Amino acid sequence: YFSILSITTQKMIYRFIVAAALATSANGFTMPSSSASTSTRLSALDTDAFETSIETFDPLNLSEENPSSTHNNRAAAIAAAAAFMTPLSANAAGPDWGIFEGRIGSLLHPATMFAMAAFSLSTGLLGFQWRRQRTLGDEISSLKKTLPNLAGASSIADALQTAQSAETVDSAYVAKLKAAMPIESQISELQKERKDLASAGPRDKHFSQGALLAFIGTAFAIEGPLNTYARAGKLFPGPHLYAGAGLVVLWALAAAMVPAMQKGNDAARTVHIGANLAGIGLFGWQVVSGVPILFKVIEFTKWP
Repeated sequence: YFSILSITTQKMIYRFIVAAALATSANGFTMPSSSASTSTRLSALDTDAFETSIETFDPLNLSEENPSSTHNNRAAAIAAAAAFMTPLSANAAGPDWGIFEGRIGSLLHPATMFAMAAFSLSTGLLGFQWRRQRTLGDEISSLKKTLPNLAGASSIADALQTAQSAETVDSAYVAKLKAAMPIESQISELQKERKDLASAGPRDKHFSQGALLAFIGTAFAIEGPLNTYARAGKLFPGPHLYAGAGLVVLWALAAAMVPAMQKGNDAARTVHIGANLAGIGLFGWQVVSGVPILFKVIEFTKWP
């Protein structure tokens, strides 16, 4: 049972035992009688010298006739016991972490995580832009397949002009060309959008920001509990802590899908997007549940 007690509790029990021993040591030895005769003492010495040596052992001079001396020795023993019973401040408070457990160190986690929440939204937007750029090609190709045969013309307008100026006008063909003109305009808009996205480079930006988000977010997700333990000597399990752990897991899952995504695996893309969307949702919950904790940190910490 004693082995499962905490170190602090074991120290307190040990000090109590030492204190009890010191407090009762004043009566722990037999004080020789001052009225005993010389012959009796010599007889005791001849009979059992070892017993006599124990009988007269008095390291605290408790056998003095002076009552004040006896009281002083007992007071000294009790004072020593009290000194042993007094816990050291270092044992109670743990190591001094300096600025890390002050207000500056305590505010690093919430400040960084607020920034990471906004950074996560920006990274997600870049990811959707890259996805849009990548899928625009398929959309443009599908629309081009719906266009009528332009007979070698570069655009529907040129094909329409050629068809209308022919000796024999094909009314049905002309009608098809006129009906396809909105589709051609839509294709032109999509091509312009794809060009603008390609010039913005969302693919590389998304990859860089995602890697930075995973690194900084994971680092400060660990820093938060470490700072709490440095200040309070314990953690406070609850929704905020659990959601933070889940968020780190979702970041790891999203990053793990990248190699398969680069090989064109659509299932991996779906998992990647789903994990990041769930992560953004958890980030929102972290902000809501973290604000009351932030107020407590400000209340119970001091600068720096």
